[in-house]
Amino acid sequence: MKEKDQITRMDIEGELSIFTAAAIRERLLDSLADGAEIEVDLSKVSEIDCAGVQLMVAAQREATARSKSLRFVSYSPAVLELLDLCGISGHFGDPVQFRAQA
Repeated sequence: MKEKDQITRMDIEGELSIFTAAAIRERLLDSLADGAEIEVDLSKVSEIDCAGVQLMVAAQREATARSKSLRFVSYSPAVLELLDLCGISGHFGDPVQFRAQA
C-alpha cells in the first residue's frame, strides 16, 4: 500500500478469487480503518471470479457505511470482462471503458 496526498493506494496483483478473497478483504478493511480515501488498482489482476466481484461490492458498501471513499481504478482486461459479463460495469461509478470488439 502506498499513501500519496491523503489517498491510500492498494495494488492487487494476480488472482482476485475465492482463493485470495479473505486475505484481500483483510487488507481492504485495514485500509478503510486507516484512511478516508482508498484507491484500489486492479491493473495487475490476472484472474477474477464471482468471489472477487462480491468482494468489490462488499468493500464498496463497507466504505459507504464508514463514510469513506473507495475507488477501483485501472481495471485489467480480466476484470473488465467479468464486470461486463455480470452486467455491472457501471456499478462502481468509475468511468469504465471497454475496447471495441473487432
